[in-house]
Amino acid sequence: MVNKINYQQTKQLSLLLNPDHQKLIKPSPVLKWAGGKTQLLPEIKKQYPQKLQQGKITTYIEPFFGGGAVFFDIYYNFKVEKAYLFDKNPELIILYKVIQNNVENLIKELSILETQYLDLDTEKRKKFYYHVREDYNRFDKKTNPNDYKKEWIKRASYTVFLNKTCFNGLYRVNSKGYFNVPVGRYKKPKILNKSNLLAVNKAFEIAEIKHTDFAEVLNYADEFTFIYYDPPYRPISETANFNAYSSLEFNDDEQKRLRDIFVKASNQGVLQMLSNSDPTNYIDDLFFDELYQDFNISRILASRMINSRSNNRGKIREILVTNY
Repeated sequence: MVNKINYQQTKQLSLLLNPDHQKLIKPSPVLKWAGGKTQLLPEIKKQYPQKLQQGKITTYIEPFFGGGAVFFDIYYNFKVEKAYLFDKNPELIILYKVIQNNVENLIKELSILETQYLDLDTEKRKKFYYHVREDYNRFDKKTNPNDYKKEWIKRASYTVFLNKTCFNGLYRVNSKGYFNVPVGRYKKPKILNKSNLLAVNKAFEIAEIKHTDFAEVLNYADEFTFIYYDPPYRPISETANFNAYSSLEFNDDEQKRLRDIFVKASNQGVLQMLSNSDPTNYIDDLFFDELYQDFNISRILASRMINSRSNNRGKIREILVTNY
């Protein structure tokens, strides 16, 4: 009896015979990102739709891309032909478009930054960091992230550098859109991960990356599509509102607008999964239970991986909504 070989095994076998060994590496998030799903992947994977595992999903859409952990997992393990990756954070889109179009030059820039930074003592590193941060905040905030420019390479390298060397790996901007996180205290931060950047570049070959609103998913989705939504989480207490990875607000009206898109896409036969906070962690707040009452809601345990107060980290429930 011949054992059935799944898509991942077939892919890995074919890649072993291919001289381009870079393809063997599973891509992973380039940045440490608030709300990133790397730690939650084992729980999320359990609820992937059966059609994805059967190879019947040809299109993947993620309208709140962030760090991209779920996309990278799906790209590596399943046969998806096309991906649409959206986000409202312009610096993220700029970085990902540079990785997609000029990864080799980005690697060169990061190599220079890494060498310069690691050769310095603590005080000089601090000065170097704040100099880069100041230059970073001078970049044009009104540039159109969908209109690719080669000049973005240095800007993208600064995004990575600051993320790897800032306090706690936070991404935080003030009301003017200026990055304002202080320097971290890492002894030897890994600023350049060449193999992963090349793997991400390979994954982005199937992707259209856009700075756009989540409602645009309706223009690309059909019955062969899987959408994963990971919106800015609804605050579940007065002290739990640090998930603003862009300066734009995502209030309850936006959560309701997202639900409306979820319903419309569901009516189009699209398979969908959505993550969010669970308000019942602290109070009897059934906001999401009522908002998504016509769909399946499960609760999973998550660890707070990024918090400005390290002693405030721990296990907390989140919700997963599916329409299958």
